[in-house]
Amino acid sequence: MTTEGRWTYLTDMDGVLVHEEHLVPGADEFLAELRENEIPFLVLTNNSIYTPRDLRARLMRTGLDVPEESIWTSALATAKFLASQRPNGSAFVIGEAGLTTALHEAGYVLTERDPDYVVLGETRTYSFSAITRAIRLIEGGAKFIATNPDATGPSLEGSLPATGSIAALIERATGRQPYYVGKPNPLMMRSALRAIGTHSESTLMIGDRMDTDVHSGIEAGLQTILVLTGISTRESADRYPYRPTRVIDSIADLVGRTGDPFGPR
Repeated sequence: MTTEGRWTYLTDMDGVLVHEEHLVPGADEFLAELRENEIPFLVLTNNSIYTPRDLRARLMRTGLDVPEESIWTSALATAKFLASQRPNGSAFVIGEAGLTTALHEAGYVLTERDPDYVVLGETRTYSFSAITRAIRLIEGGAKFIATNPDATGPSLEGSLPATGSIAALIERATGRQPYYVGKPNPLMMRSALRAIGTHSESTLMIGDRMDTDVHSGIEAGLQTILVLTGISTRESADRYPYRPTRVIDSIADLVGRTGDPFGPR
C-alpha cells in the first residue's frame, strides 16, 4: 500500500487514546476513520510489560479495537535493536512477558550466566536480588540496555518507580550508563516507521508528552501534534526549547481531519 500524498500516523497510547484505563472521547472514531480509509498507523507505548496481544485485550476493554500488528512497544523495539546488533545473543532480563517474549522471538537466549547484555524493562515486582545480579553482570562485562528512560509510571494510588529510576540505581552502582531504546530515542520512531513501511516525511506523531513523544518525533523528522489529555499542558509545553507542529485539546479534534490534519479548522 502506498502512502504517497497522504499522512500516516504514529500515536502514543496512554494519555492520547486511553487515560487511566478509560477511553479518551473520540479515540474510537479516530481509529475507525484510519481503518476505513486504509491509512497505516501504529500505536506506540514505552511500556514494556505487556505483549501486543495483552495490550490489544486491554484496549478492547476500553472500547478500542486495535490489531496486534498495529501495536509497537519499547520491548519490541529493544528486541529488534539487539537482534541487529548481536544476532542470536544472550541477555539477563529484568522485566515481564512483553520483554521476554520479544527477546525470545528475536532469537535471544535468556540467561544469568555470562550474558552479552543486561536488559532492564518495566515490572511491578522489582527484585533486590535481580538488581544485584544485574549490577554484578554489568561489572563483569555485560552491556547495559534499558527499554525506556521513564522515571515513574501511573497507578490509582499515585506514581510508581519505573525503568528510568531503576536504571539510575544500577548506573550509580556500576558507573555504566544504559543505552535507552524507547522514546525519546528516535530509534523507537525509526523502527516503527520500518514496521509499517512508511517514511518520516509523510508521518505524523501524536503524543501527550513533550519530553518523549514530541522530542522523539522531532528528532526522527516527523511532524508532531501534542494533545492535552495526558501529561502536558499548554503552559508546561511552553517551557521547552522546541515546539510541536500543532497543539490540540484532544484526539477528537482530528476526527474528520485525518487526511489534512494541519488544514484550517
